Amino acid sequence: MNWAAPQHGFADAAMIAAIVVFATAGDILIAAAMRAIGDLDEIRGRSGLGGAVAAVLMNAKFVSGVFFMALSFFSLLFALSHADLSLVAPAATSLTFVTNAVAAKFFLKENVDKRRWIAALFVCAGVVFMSF
Repeated sequence: MNWAAPQHGFADAAMIAAIVVFATAGDILIAAAMRAIGDLDEIRGRSGLGGAVAAVLMNAKFVSGVFFMALSFFSLLFALSHADLSLVAPAATSLTFVTNAVAAKFFLKENVDKRRWIAALFVCAGVVFMSF
């Protein structure tokens, strides 16, 4: 069994980290925006579809979240042009799951129960095994 270091270890990790950070920031900002905006059905009932769309698009957190999601997408494209899909996609997706749980706990004050923390630990272990 060959345990040699990967050719692009640090570069791959940096690209995956960029995807994860941008995606997590986007997810948290969009979730915070939607909580602040409220029930879109109620807004649509009062102001019509245009009012609901305006309520979303005029929210700075929502727009910022979309911006970060776009950065995450372009980071993914960049990573896929330099690293293996079999590493980038699973690592970015699973680590985003973990960072979303942490960010939801601290920024959105969500109740992240023990079961989710255990799942996050298993995800981390899977990413470590995948990196070998």
